[in-house]
Amino acid sequence: MQAHDDESFLAHVTKRLAALPGVHAVALGGSRATGTHGPDSDWDFAVYYRGAFDPEDVRALGWPGEVSEIGGWGGGVFNGGAWLQVDGRRIDVHYRDLDDVEHHLAEAREGRFRVERLLCHLAGIPTYIVLAELAVNRVLHGVLPRPEYPEALTRQAPERWWGDARLTLAYARSAHAERGHLVDTAGAIATAACQAAHAVLAAKGEWVTNEKRLLERAGLRGLDRVLGGLAPQPEALTKAVDEATALLEKAVRAS
Repeated sequence: MQAHDDESFLAHVTKRLAALPGVHAVALGGSRATGTHGPDSDWDFAVYYRGAFDPEDVRALGWPGEVSEIGGWGGGVFNGGAWLQVDGRRIDVHYRDLDDVEHHLAEAREGRFRVERLLCHLAGIPTYIVLAELAVNRVLHGVLPRPEYPEALTRQAPERWWGDARLTLAYARSAHAERGHLVDTAGAIATAACQAAHAVLAAKGEWVTNEKRLLERAGLRGLDRVLGGLAPQPEALTKAVDEATALLEKAVRAS
């Protein structure tokens, strides 16, 4: 009964979103698309539009919640969206400009990308995240590409990510660990771990859509041990940075 209800809910939301002016496709993302969801998981939708898209049309659907403007989430590839309640269920709606997506697809095929800051992501997000979404999302309406991981990206991305991680760790050691700054050092190690995990998975040609299981997938959960017993003394903190550096470098080199 629940499965039938879920499909009816999907059909209802998809029909309403697909009818918005400018929308060419609608996709289901997140855990609901990959089958890793729980009963309380929210529903992640993406609306792919071309040309003008007016968030006021989303508000006009009459679903309670918060609707951002274009660029309301800081700009970049995450250019806005909405948190809504539909029939007692929580849904997220992400705006996706097809022209922008196609640009990042072309860039990724040449091994080029940027890393953008995004709230709740320690390492930030690569601009090729919009391709990762296409690779795992379930298309509900319209037609969307399902890109393979570009070979050029498997060569270029690991070097960029590991370079960022090395610099993060080096700065953490000299600016914070040697001065006994526990919070700053721990934060830098955590950030470098996520950067290194991106490097590992990029080398393997595995898409990443968020950081929720990033360290597990990259085999870097062992860093919990490094951070678990930190104390605000320079000797302990510099040792932790050195241990983290060795562990991350080994994982990156092995990939």
